[in-house]
Amino acid sequence: MPKFRKKPVVIEAKQWFEPVHENHDPSMLIERKGNAVDPPDYRQVGDLYLAFKGGMPNVGGRDIYSIRTLEGDLNVSDGDWIITGVQGEKYPCKPDIFEQTYELVEDE
Repeated sequence: MPKFRKKPVVIEAKQWFEPVHENHDPSMLIERKGNAVDPPDYRQVGDLYLAFKGGMPNVGGRDIYSIRTLEGDLNVSDGDWIITGVQGEKYPCKPDIFEQTYELVEDE
């Protein structure tokens, strides 16, 4: 079976931290837009948003954050990296996978 190596690609990424964290960047979140009664969903691909205030019972009442991706909405945890791909798409990446896959590019 043939083997392949991933082409080297430079991406942009920023680490997500929840609002209670000292490194939280509020500019990463978008506000839900719409009216108070059955609001329409104006989120775009790449938008990071508060999905459930107070969370759900299985996560101990913590807020749940999600990001809209090309594959649908994915939950984002504290410390996840938000990657901007080669075509401008955004998606989350767990810190351990990010560390194994990417290295910092120093400015030339």
